[in-house]
Amino acid sequence: MSMVIKGKDAIFKMKTAGKLLAEIFEMVPDIIKPGITTLMIDQWIAGQLKKNNLVSQSKGYMGYQHVSCISVNQVVVHGIPSNQIILQKGDLVKVDVCAAWKGYCADMARAYLVEVTEPSAEMKRFVETAKQALQAGIDQAFEGNRLFDISYAIQQVTEQQGYGIVRDFAGHGIGKKMHEEPDVPNFGKKGTGMILRAGMTFAIEPMITMGHYDVFVMKDGWTVQTKDQSLAMHVEDTILITQNGPEVLTRLQG
Repeated sequence: MSMVIKGKDAIFKMKTAGKLLAEIFEMVPDIIKPGITTLMIDQWIAGQLKKNNLVSQSKGYMGYQHVSCISVNQVVVHGIPSNQIILQKGDLVKVDVCAAWKGYCADMARAYLVEVTEPSAEMKRFVETAKQALQAGIDQAFEGNRLFDISYAIQQVTEQQGYGIVRDFAGHGIGKKMHEEPDVPNFGKKGTGMILRAGMTFAIEPMITMGHYDVFVMKDGWTVQTKDQSLAMHVEDTILITQNGPEVLTRLQG
């Protein structure tokens, strides 16, 4: 398995892509409201990407027509933006965008509760667990560690809270392409997998479920739902392994 070690130029471009993408995501909460369609959100994101000289990596990918995936409630990932999907108060919405700046990608996903100021204790714990799992995975992305140390950390955090960790989809290497080798599963055996080295870049993305982790792809060929229709959570960051530990490229500093 070949993993591309990124040079200075590639890293600069990926950092720029990540920063610009993170800046767009800062504004997403303002547009997520009851009555808006997921297609309207996608169209807004398309405008923002253009403004920031970012090129969508999902649009045109295997025939996909949109710049984002927007997955609501029991949809785990790859929800197709649609004017038929109208957000309602209380919905759990996951927005996932991969975009490139000057040929290098950043990939990120964030989750939003539609107009919920005080989520239930269970919803709060569910959303927080996914974020904690992501952070636990990132915290293992050290030079000399093994790839599945990341996977194991994500699985531990998730399953300790009693949630399911999706096995059919994974994080991935990233760079010139949205998906590069290797896959970064969200479950795995500690101390196994390839050795991590400075200059490697990954998209780490826990997908967790309130019920069973089994999922299925709908007839549209994209939308992934939980089999038991339980709620699903998804968050994602693009990270760079440095000699001083992991650097998250899709979060704004300070």
